[in-house]
Amino acid sequence: MSRDGWTFLTNHGHVLVCLAVNPEVLLRDVATSIGITERAVQQIVGDLEQAGVLIRLRVGRRNNYIVRRDELFRHPVEGGVTIGDFVDLVERARVSPQRKPPPRGYVPARPERPARQG
Repeated sequence: MSRDGWTFLTNHGHVLVCLAVNPEVLLRDVATSIGITERAVQQIVGDLEQAGVLIRLRVGRRNNYIVRRDELFRHPVEGGVTIGDFVDLVERARVSPQRKPPPRGYVPARPERPARQG
């Protein structure tokens, strides 16, 4: 069974980046850009608010979102990384000149490991 549709980021990460880049975006538009339902985006926004990473502000009839850039990632593997670091990394990649994706089935060469001593 092949699982080709996976990505490195979760939908939570995708929503977070969308809201950080465009704080006035409609959740319907976030859902369309990510490829999930609007209801799923609403649930993720609730999760991010509950975690203290996102603040939702009512402005007239719309919502604006403030991403708390100084908050740290939750998993110990990314323990020293802030939300701002992450968003900046993704945004830099989005605005840089487009690189062609590697061809399907491409496997990069592994760097040689130094011989073990002892």
